[in-house]
Amino acid sequence: MNTLFIFLQAATQPGGSSLSMWIMILLIFVVMYFFMIRPQNKQRKELQKFLDALRKGDRVVTIGGINGVVREVKESVVVVEVDKNVCITFNKSAIQGPQAGAVKKDDSKKDEPKKEEAAKDEAKKDE
Repeated sequence: MNTLFIFLQAATQPGGSSLSMWIMILLIFVVMYFFMIRPQNKQRKELQKFLDALRKGDRVVTIGGINGVVREVKESVVVVEVDKNVCITFNKSAIQGPQAGAVKKDDSKKDEPKKEEAAKDEAKKDE
């Protein structure tokens, strides 16, 4: 009987226990936001930006894992060439993203001056 009375008394004590409980709950939501919700929203925005900028010649991967080259872009569909003279029409929502290792034409032009500068720097070091 005494132990039951002690447990009941400890459970009903006023103080900071309810405040610390609310702080812990708030902390859990903050951690969930920064580790789960925020990165997912960022990834969704990047995919939407990619889909809006999709054009002929881009290399893409579909949700089903099909790799191909975009041949035609319409408002809600994309025609992807998966092999020579084999084209498949997909909804834009079925495009997962750019093909791994695919370099856009614009990016390769940006890298060329850097490579030239690096080669010049190495030539100066050798002298």
